[in-house]
Amino acid sequence: MPVRYPRGFEVAGVSCGIKPGEKRDLALIYSTKTCEAAAMFTTNAFAAAPVQVSKKHLLGRATRAIVANSGNANACTGNQGMEDALAMAHRAAKALRLADEEVLVCSTGVIGERLPMDRLRTGISAATQGLSPDHWPEVANAIMTTDTRPKLHALELELDGKQLSLLGVAKGAGMIHPRLATMLAFIATDASISQDALRQALRTAVDLSFNAITVDGDTSTNDSVIVLANGMAGNRIVVPGSSAYRTFEASLTELCQWLAREIARDGEGATKLIEIVVSGASSVADARQIAMAIARSNLVKTAVFGCDPNWGRIACAVGYSGVACSLEKLSIILGQYKLFTNGSPQAVDKIVLKTYLKQPEIRIEIQLNAGTRTATVWTCDLTEQYVRLNAEYHT
Repeated sequence: MPVRYPRGFEVAGVSCGIKPGEKRDLALIYSTKTCEAAAMFTTNAFAAAPVQVSKKHLLGRATRAIVANSGNANACTGNQGMEDALAMAHRAAKALRLADEEVLVCSTGVIGERLPMDRLRTGISAATQGLSPDHWPEVANAIMTTDTRPKLHALELELDGKQLSLLGVAKGAGMIHPRLATMLAFIATDASISQDALRQALRTAVDLSFNAITVDGDTSTNDSVIVLANGMAGNRIVVPGSSAYRTFEASLTELCQWLAREIARDGEGATKLIEIVVSGASSVADARQIAMAIARSNLVKTAVFGCDPNWGRIACAVGYSGVACSLEKLSIILGQYKLFTNGSPQAVDKIVLKTYLKQPEIRIEIQLNAGTRTATVWTCDLTEQYVRLNAEYHT
């Protein structure tokens, strides 16, 4: 049985001619009721104009809509870019009969080019006329750039005897790295939750999901994760520290991790999702730092692509991660196969290992035996197709 979409949201995904052909490139998300909103944005010092506008609009208490385009990032576009981002919000607000500050703006695509505002205005009008509670798949499609497939996931939870829905759409395949990672994620829920609780839950969820993936080590100018909660499920307001909060936070984290894994799985040119688990660390920060060193290693990523069980590259990444650890206590496990145990290489049939590496999902585990903390990150393999895609991305 399909999961119910969140109550009170109407959405659309249309084509307005930014991307070639008839590809969808404009998404509109609208709540029939004012929402509590929380968001996290890129830490890139050159944050795009839509990121700056959305941050400003979030300072108010009322949020009702998100308008997002793909194919053009409206980043590094100067004062005109700011005017265009504000104009996007204004156009959507006017069409929906809202105040400009109730609309958040997002863009993704090529950096350094002006938005075609005439096409965007026409597209926003078309999207407004095409709003429907059931058009979430179109929204997921409209925010794609180099993604090979849309990313949409929904789940349900129960609070106070009320059934709640959480739904998320995301895009991202290249220029993906923590602080956030170019990626966008929009999450809608009909839960009733305080703004403090929503912000706290989002920080936790993002830290364990979108901040735990990397494709190529580049942090984009446009990363945005936004969650809107309109309260139409009718549950008691979720507040920090309550059992309801813990349930909501766990569900939001589950949703974000699903979306984040799909972004890593769909990395540009990727053929495999790689999960890296570092256990037995003295701190979560140490475990994360080591996992990210492995995930960023082009040598590890190309070895996985070529089905080469070269575990020496993994050990090397642990060694240069910057975390002090003992080689004599180190163990490396590929899937179920122990390659290196307590500082000693293990004899494993290379044909068996190559067969394992042909699978679409690969798991690398590092055991440090120095503590009790664990961290997990996700990345993908590195292929010739990644080079081709990015060598020709602008042209």
